[in-house]
Amino acid sequence: MAEWTLPPKGGQMDLASGVYFQNMTGKQVRERLEKDDVILLPVGSTEAHGDGAPYGEDTFLVTRMAELVAEQTGCTVAQPIWYGSHPWAHLGMPGTVVVPEETFTSLLRCVIAGLWNAGFRKQILLNGHGQEYVIPNALHQFMKTYQVPAVLAFVNWPTVIPDRLKDKAHGGPFETPFKHADEAETSYSMALFPELVNLEDAVDTKPGGFLKDGKGLRHIDGGGDVYQRPVPGHAQVGLGGLEVCVYPEGVIGSPTLASPEKAYPGVREVLDYLVELHDDILEAFPPGELPPAEKVSQRTKEEIDAVVRGPRNGGRHLYTIAYPP
Repeated sequence: MAEWTLPPKGGQMDLASGVYFQNMTGKQVRERLEKDDVILLPVGSTEAHGDGAPYGEDTFLVTRMAELVAEQTGCTVAQPIWYGSHPWAHLGMPGTVVVPEETFTSLLRCVIAGLWNAGFRKQILLNGHGQEYVIPNALHQFMKTYQVPAVLAFVNWPTVIPDRLKDKAHGGPFETPFKHADEAETSYSMALFPELVNLEDAVDTKPGGFLKDGKGLRHIDGGGDVYQRPVPGHAQVGLGGLEVCVYPEGVIGSPTLASPEKAYPGVREVLDYLVELHDDILEAFPPGELPPAEKVSQRTKEEIDAVVRGPRNGGRHLYTIAYPP
């Protein structure tokens, strides 16, 4: 296990010597690909998180995680997806930017294709927002469109550590159940970007639903689906209200109870897992190597070899197979 210093000293999105693909020169990218051709793509959102936390909370969670992993492993990070897909209940909340599912998956598919064409054929999409039911579509659409060798893995970070996000009644560290912009999410934000959290301005709300006598807790999961209830949190309509009507504060739960100490063990566990996934991918497919084309595609060897080489090495670019991507 790595030694993780938390909270980090700060972000790296504008550092010339950092880990971001967009900040590197062509030469720097080519040298990096020779050593490590895995790229992390943080997928977040711009969404209301109350008066105590930033609108970019979901994005900052996964960018800070990705930066730490890249520092540890030598892989690269892509600048994040700032605008995400949202369930119906988020519509109309001021500050929440809602991208339709078809637009969102098309954007992700285009980003995956562009990064693949740049040489990053091994990609880990790290999600920080309630769109875990949408993202896999982009991966499958990419493969259906191009049918080229690639390693694409989608990680929804709460899924890595469900027990670390539960309330004490279910064996976790928190006083209240995991919801949205709540005790748990704010604690993780304070562990990763405390400079952007103003806990003194946080306001609590009381979560609820339309089923009587608290029966929603029997059926419907909350944020991150960490309790594995029969109905995932975003798989229902009509059993809870529209956020702008029932939680106009932008909070579902008790962020005033947050502290970074509650989140540090979980953050370290997520980071350790991401390092493990990265290492296992490179163990199976060292830099420059890909899954066997004949086992993952029925395109001709000549066609695949050409786009794998790319136009700078006597081959062809990926979009000769399909465009728009």
